Amino acid sequence: MPLPHVLRIVIFCIMAARYRLKLLAAIVAGVLILLGITFLSGKAYQHLDRDPHRGAIALENGAFGESYDTPIYLEQGWSAADTLWYYNTTQGSALLPYDLFLALEQEDSEALFRSDHNMDRYRYLPQKPTFFNPHGLPVGFTKESYRGMDYMGFTCAACHTGQVNYQGKAIRIDGAPAMADMDGFLHGLEGALRAARDIPAKRERVIDRVLAQDNDYEEREAVVEDLTHWADQLQMYNTINHSHIDYGYGRLDAFGRIYNRVLRHVLDREQLRQRLLATATPDGQLMLTEAEVDRALEGIDPTLISDRDFTRVVKRLQSTEDGLPGLSQRDMLRLRDQLLNEPNAPVNYPFVWDLTHSDYVQWNGLANNADLGPLGRNVGEVTGVFAKLDWEAKEPGFSLSSWLTGQENKQERIEFTSSIDLTNLQRLEAHLGRLTSPQWPEEILGEFDPEKVALGRRLYARHCQSCHQIVQPRAWDRMVVADMTDIDVLGTDPQMARNSVNYKGYSGNFKNTYQSTTAGPLILGTQAPVIQILTSVTKGATSTPDPDKSWFRRRLDWLYVLGLSWFENDVKYSMKAGNYRPDTTSRPYDSLLAYKGRSLNGIWATAPYLHNGSVPTLYDLLLPTRREGDPEEGEYRPEQFQVGSREFDPVKVGFRTDGYEGFTQTTHRLGDRNTGHEYGAREIRLPNGDVRRALTEEERWALVEYLKTL
Repeated sequence: MPLPHVLRIVIFCIMAARYRLKLLAAIVAGVLILLGITFLSGKAYQHLDRDPHRGAIALENGAFGESYDTPIYLEQGWSAADTLWYYNTTQGSALLPYDLFLALEQEDSEALFRSDHNMDRYRYLPQKPTFFNPHGLPVGFTKESYRGMDYMGFTCAACHTGQVNYQGKAIRIDGAPAMADMDGFLHGLEGALRAARDIPAKRERVIDRVLAQDNDYEEREAVVEDLTHWADQLQMYNTINHSHIDYGYGRLDAFGRIYNRVLRHVLDREQLRQRLLATATPDGQLMLTEAEVDRALEGIDPTLISDRDFTRVVKRLQSTEDGLPGLSQRDMLRLRDQLLNEPNAPVNYPFVWDLTHSDYVQWNGLANNADLGPLGRNVGEVTGVFAKLDWEAKEPGFSLSSWLTGQENKQERIEFTSSIDLTNLQRLEAHLGRLTSPQWPEEILGEFDPEKVALGRRLYARHCQSCHQIVQPRAWDRMVVADMTDIDVLGTDPQMARNSVNYKGYSGNFKNTYQSTTAGPLILGTQAPVIQILTSVTKGATSTPDPDKSWFRRRLDWLYVLGLSWFENDVKYSMKAGNYRPDTTSRPYDSLLAYKGRSLNGIWATAPYLHNGSVPTLYDLLLPTRREGDPEEGEYRPEQFQVGSREFDPVKVGFRTDGYEGFTQTTHRLGDRNTGHEYGAREIRLPNGDVRRALTEEERWALVEYLKTL
């Protein structure tokens, strides 16, 4: 080839390469600009609602006769706009169609279910209408839009916003445990839906209100259909999550319910069929014939069972038409026990300040907070609070979610399509990084006694600080290290920790997949630990872009979320601290048989105490549990007390425990026990051989006084 031709080809190739490099650089620059616009626009949007009272309102004659002025806020690092964005930002929860919730009446009256006093009865915090909350829903209730439909769902704030009332004044505390009775609320909502479905006059009023909103419904028949569907849906949910342990106010077995929701959606038709055929009465008689089971399962997808289909199966089993069995509520619970697990370990809603500065979170240190751990944790949380799980069975082929969940070699793979809002979950987690613990307001609750505080500080150093570290609550580089203590050493109620390790379920499409644990990889069988199935599901959901956005936008947002989640998280992987059982190849989850000690910043605002809320005040926590043989005249932790009031006791540090008809908390059953953590309450021998005597009454009061200052 002549030299000039060669030179022209070389020059052309160089020019083409330079063009491709410029094009690639332009694409990268464009993506970065779009990510920057997404970030800045999101930040600007967060500050649009600036009501100076943060939407809070006064309430007259609320639950238990409580009245209070417009709540005030303590300095916790958030502005009014920060608080209102936290209260009203959807995470993908879709409990009920929004129009239905707005229109629904209470079961036994014409008053709206969402009225301030009814929400207060369930101890949710009433709000006035603001920019982000135009209908004045309570703290933590918001609108979620998904696939052309609006839903009412929960935000983080529903369970993690508290209030302290004292002599007519109210203090709203962001990030504090809620007093909410979610279980009672869901049963009340079911009753309201059933009444609207079954009572003609009530049904007509609700339908008229729904249609007057001129939003998602155009025809009366669609409203009637949804009243039936959602009443059945809530009844199914409440049935499978029934527990012999009453939760009451301020407690929920959140993990038990998350486990059941995940197992319900993982279950395939054949596994469901086999368990229905195996269910027996206490005398050993099989409850269902093969013909009855097949009749109940007619038309059900073989790989994935949707919420609507599962509800249809439940209704068929309860029916007596066309040869169906007509099972009772007790029979349905026997079926539940074949498929799922009883959520019988209620725990307090934890406080969430310092969350983003913690190495391990959850009461038993279940969640590693490093790298993408917070995003996975939050995906699991919103799965439990009614994200729409529109999982789909796909043909074999590569996808990131199937690779991460071990399904790459399965005949079918699950795509984890859902309403979970990964973008908002990342933003909410970052938002919590600026939330700080509340400081005791001396001008309202009383001044500290400096002599008691000084003595209490010395006692804390001796009795508490080895597990409950002191951290500077406003230091940007603070690190909160969970100090784990084995349940047998700590002695507190073990049910929550045991359930996290021992509960199993049917693995559906995860059967025979490889899954990672801290002790090494394992292959899941037909039945598998629920914690491992949950881990796989959260990986799948985290790696699935939002289906409600365009092809390009959902992938851009997904990259934005993963990038910020990774690079904004200063927590790195580390081994757990403390005295706990190690994970082994034969028992890969044993480290979860422990509870954590953590920083006690703001502990005064988080009653009742212990992980299961079995001790009402800080002073009571420093008393021993009464054991057989203890003298009657001694001072012990209460075995029974009332829960639900927000009226504060600034002396013992907790909420009012008598003089009203709230929820009666008892402590005699597994799940409710107030045993253990008796450091300072009794003379004890520590694992290192040291003997610690019990505190005197004077020392107990001094330690309580010091705890107020944290």
